Order: sequence, then structure tokens, then C-alpha cells
Amino acid sequence: MSSPPVPARAPGRQLSTARRVLQTLRPAHAHTAFSATLLLTAAALGSKVISLVRVKYILYLLGKTPAADAFNAMFQLPDTISYFLIGGATSITFVTMLTRYRESGREQEGEEALSVIFTTMMLVLSVAVVLAEFLAPLYIRLAFPGFTRNPAEFALCVHLTRIILPGQVFFFGGGIFGAVLLARKQFTLQAFAPLVYNVGMILGGVLLFWRLGVASIAWGGLAGVILGPFAINAAGARATGMRLRFHLDFRNRGLREWFGKTLPLILGFSLVTVDSWIIAHFASRITGGVTLFLNAKQLFSVPQALGQAAGAASLPFLASLFGKDRNLAFARSVNDSVSRIAAFSILLSAWLTPMAGPAVDFFFRGGLFRRTDASAVALYLAIFSLSLCFWSAQAIYARAFYAAGDTLTPMVAATGIVLVSLPVYALFFHVFGASGLAYASDVGIAVQATAFALLLHRRGMVSLRGLHRAELFRSLAAGVGSAAALAAMRYALPRALSRPEEAVLLLASAVVWAVVCFGLLQLTGSDLPGQLVQRLRRRAAAAASG
Repeated sequence: MSSPPVPARAPGRQLSTARRVLQTLRPAHAHTAFSATLLLTAAALGSKVISLVRVKYILYLLGKTPAADAFNAMFQLPDTISYFLIGGATSITFVTMLTRYRESGREQEGEEALSVIFTTMMLVLSVAVVLAEFLAPLYIRLAFPGFTRNPAEFALCVHLTRIILPGQVFFFGGGIFGAVLLARKQFTLQAFAPLVYNVGMILGGVLLFWRLGVASIAWGGLAGVILGPFAINAAGARATGMRLRFHLDFRNRGLREWFGKTLPLILGFSLVTVDSWIIAHFASRITGGVTLFLNAKQLFSVPQALGQAAGAASLPFLASLFGKDRNLAFARSVNDSVSRIAAFSILLSAWLTPMAGPAVDFFFRGGLFRRTDASAVALYLAIFSLSLCFWSAQAIYARAFYAAGDTLTPMVAATGIVLVSLPVYALFFHVFGASGLAYASDVGIAVQATAFALLLHRRGMVSLRGLHRAELFRSLAAGVGSAAALAAMRYALPRALSRPEEAVLLLASAVVWAVVCFGLLQLTGSDLPGQLVQRLRRRAAAAASG
């Protein structure tokens, strides 16, 4: 007896699955904390991949020459202006403020505050950029003392810095518009705007390098800021109904509230930002040191983006929970987020640390960037990777403070840690050489993450007892086991491999890492594999059901 024919899958169901994906990617889609984290993580990783293409292109053209050092150093003065004038508060304090305006039914008042803050800070930043154009030589002389030994390198760094400086005005404006979208839990445009910035730098070099040299990449970056973070977020914010007008009013209550919450971030320091500045200051004394270290940090920012994305996605949701008789839910949400991202970071470090050498060599060696240069970058990357879980955890802990409206406590703690860390960087550099700077970075961020966790615990906001410590230890055991397996694999092979051999090694190492991690997690009774499988099944079932 023949079997009845299997009915074909209804095309409507296939369409509904695709429709669900497209709906999630709609700019106006309001996300949950989980979908926002997925979206921002995917977009952050995508942006980092594009930025790595940019890194590859620049390394191919410039290697670790003085021109490469000048290019990598050009971002520091603009970043310094942004840090000390707005303290990164565009996406932190303003999101919290707008969230509370919306939930209390005071959107018109929030829009008025938005206009006043936008107008005031655009004027302040414009004046600061003009002054910085004149003071750029003095700043570079102080920040990169090693450049003064090479007048051509010094002059090029000044020229490139002056090109990219105006971008900070557009970064701030884009940050304000992005905060409007974040407060409405709309993450799509905010997630993909940085892609345009990185593509702009690449296109600038491809189209104009033959004529302008390395300055073409700087001009492309400036165009990318205007068209990406600024224009895209502005269009998205306007589509939400936001109406912005230029208006100065120093008595505006929203402006005063914003300034009060932002001032601690402006006055303070955090290793999240100044770590690269401290490293570059010492590395400028080594030929090519700035390029090698900052590119290692650039590569490290790819896995580091996981913690940043999770922190950015969690902020509006944590702000909604805190202070509404839902503080237990707030604490549980923080601990769950930290436990998940730290556990995965530990596992990821277990692959990245032993495989940094072949990965950097495979993806970036070429042109003026030699094998010895790739080995140096890989060493620094491997050392940085040891602290990935602390970078991820501190991003969540810091936003727990911000969501509660407390910017003073993390500022004071972070500033104290920076001041204590400065002699540690100097000592490690003089005792251990260049690699000592990477170890000092690890020590500093571990201390910062621990300090934030203890402060939240002592204030009764987030108890350390809520961390999933057993799962973290299981992840650590799985990470150590998989790292040992990969190190043994690498030790058994020749040090110098061809490109095809490196590709095979990287693929094989990923399989070994996944199998060993999964197996050890299962053997130790971890819930992580089961949770992952269940979540994937739920997502697949939801997508299939339409």
C-alpha cells in the first residue's frame, strides 16, 4: 500500500518566516531585550568585520611605517574632545532621560530638552573643534612624544588630525538622534549606521589614495560620519515624529538635568577609553609601536563588541525596571546578563588566545605588513584576550549604574582606578617591555569590573550572590580544557604555515574548540548547552509558526 503523499510546505508559512525577519529589521520595530541584544550584537560584529577589512587595507598599504603610526594616532585628539565635553553621555544619560520622559507621559517636555541640549552642545563642540585645529601640534607633541624624533611623521599626524576633527560634531548629533531611537527601543538604524562610517574610510582610500595618499582615508572617514551615524540616525529620529529646532535656553530643566548627570562623566576617566591612550603614549617611543598596539586593540574590539552590544541593548530596559518597585527584577536582569556574557567570553577567549597567531597572520599579512609584524600584533591580541570577560562584565555593570541615574559613583571609582593604574603601565613597560603594556591593560580592566560589581553589591542594587557562579566555573573549566587542546594542536605543527595550511588550522581549531567546550560543559552538568538548544528551538518554532 503506497504511502500518502507528503504535503508540500505551505508557501504562506515560508513567507511568514521571511516576513517575521523583515519586521524585526524594520527601523520602527520595537524590540525586546533579547531581540535587541541579538540585533546589536550581529550589527556590531558586522561593523567590526567591515572595520577589519579597513584595517587589512591600511596595513597592506602602510605596514608599520611612520605614516601608519601617524594615521592610527589621528583619532586620539577628536576622541579626547568627545570624551571630555560630552563624556560618552549621548548614549547613556540621554537614553535614561528620554525613557523616563516617555514613560511619564512628558514627551513634549523631552522634545524641548532634546532641542536645547542639541543646540547647546553643537555650539560648544564647534568652538572646541576650531580651537583644537590650532592646538593639534601641541597635543600630539604631548600625547605621542616619540613622534617628535621624526618631523615628517609629526607633521603628517597633525594634518590627518585636522581633517578628521570636525567629525566629532556629527558624531554627537548622530548620538542624540540615536538616543531618541534607543529610548523607543528601536535599534535597527542605530545598529547599522556605523557600517557606513567604515565603508566611507575604505572607499576614500580606494578612490583617492593615488592622489591624496593616506589623507584620502581620513577624508573618507569624515564623509562616512556625516552620511552614517549622523544622517541615518537623523532620518530615523525624524520618522518617529521627533521635531528638532535650534533653541538656546540655559534655564531649561532638561538641560540642567542632563548636565548634572553628564558632569561626572566629563570630569572622570575610565580605562574603557584611556587604556588605548596610555598604551599609545608609551608605544610611540617604539618605531611602529602605535600601529601594532592600536591594531591589536582594533582586532580585540571584535569580540569585545559582544559586551558593548549587550550593554547598549540592556540600558533602556534596565532604566525601565529600576525605581518601579521592580528592583529585584532589575538585579536579576543585571546578574543574568553578566553571567551569560562573561561565560561566553571565557569560552571565546579559550579559542582566541592560542589561535591569535595564525588568525592575525592569515587575515592581515601582506603588502608592507610582514610576518614579524603579524606575530607582534598576535602576541598583544592574545594577552588582551585574557581579560575579555572583564571587559564584557564591566560594560553591563556600568550601565546598571547609569540606568539607576547614578553617574557619579562609577566616575569616581573609574577615575581612581586610572590614577592607580598609570604607574602600573609605566612599571610594566620598563620591566617587561612592550608586552607589559598589554598585561597592565588586563590588570586595570579586571580591577575596574570587580570594583563596579562590589559597589553595586554594597549599595544593595545588585547582589553578587545572584551571579551564576557555578556556570562561570564550568565555563572556566571548559575554556581551560579547550585552550589546552588547541595549544597542543598548535605546538605539534610547524611555526610557519602557508596560507592554505593556516586556513585549515583555523577551521579545525574552531571544530575542536566547539566539541571540547560542549563536551566539558555537558560533563560538568552545565545548563548552557541545553539553554542554547532550547532557545534555538523556540526561535525556530516561532519562525515556522509565523
